[in-house]
Amino acid sequence: MTALALSVGDPSGIGPEIAIAAFLARDAVGLPPFYLLADPAVVAARAHRLGILLPVQEVTPVQAIEVFGHALPIVPLTARFIDSPGRPDPANAAGTIEAIDRAVAACLAGEAAAVVTCPIAKKPLYDAGFLFPGHTEYLAHLAARHSGVEAMPVMMLAGPDLRTVPVTIHIALAEVPKVLSTELIVATARIAAADLASRFGIARPRLAIAGLNPHAGEGGSMGTEDEHIVRPAVDILRAEGIDAFGPLPADTLFHARARAGYDAALCMYHDQALIPAKALAFDEAVNVTLGLPFIRTSPDHGTAFDIAGKGIARPDSLIAALKLARKLADTDARAAAA
Repeated sequence: MTALALSVGDPSGIGPEIAIAAFLARDAVGLPPFYLLADPAVVAARAHRLGILLPVQEVTPVQAIEVFGHALPIVPLTARFIDSPGRPDPANAAGTIEAIDRAVAACLAGEAAAVVTCPIAKKPLYDAGFLFPGHTEYLAHLAARHSGVEAMPVMMLAGPDLRTVPVTIHIALAEVPKVLSTELIVATARIAAADLASRFGIARPRLAIAGLNPHAGEGGSMGTEDEHIVRPAVDILRAEGIDAFGPLPADTLFHARARAGYDAALCMYHDQALIPAKALAFDEAVNVTLGLPFIRTSPDHGTAFDIAGKGIARPDSLIAALKLARKLADTDARAAAA
């Protein structure tokens, strides 16, 4: 058994303190072993700032499990961080990226069970010359670099009562109809169905496909995209043997009785997917990246610079991300061995 690799994220945000809080709660919440990729000096400084006496031990990934019971295992980074809670600094970009790089490398080398990432902020990375739109795109780049196979990452918000997948993500709402295509919906749904089967252990995943327009277009009277783009995608998926159905009106897709009829909802744009997921489980929802050759989860919140270093950040979503990563890794391993 290997531990989970947790990258610290932007050290000026709440990443260090939610990692500390999760570790301190490990016995109470039944947390699986993990190690933190970080600058040990900054972790120690954050613990000191919060008045926490934190046992820490520098380790290699394979040593993490034996240490986890009595000390927070830290795999030290080559880059050093500037300790500036609440004040993002481009000087921290090198360490932020190194932590992600090494977490992915350890997972692909079999030294870690999954990658869990604390939040990053894009602007300090961009200011330091980072060329990728965000975390997910960079993970796909790393997957391709290590495996030689191009990956299409798919975002899923997974909570106790709802899983949602946005087909289009970080684009303006006005751009969604221009980007949305039958091919994109089909590709996204295929990845979601495959990962729900192999990693979530759902033998025949049921995918509810939301419509783009109010009332799923109401037969074309409120936009033609649902009839001309979404419905053909559903037909293709069903012809392939995937249990997909829709397009469905989004305003009636997320109540309890509707949720009982599907395993994941594919939504046409960011807020259509994230609003219900966060409304139902703001502190428990987990961001899962599907379609990668390794498992990656993260909390569903950002860096929270405004509360960094104040000791009030809650670790609930990180705890949920760590638990789900372990569960997915175990299910994936069983599926591979079958």
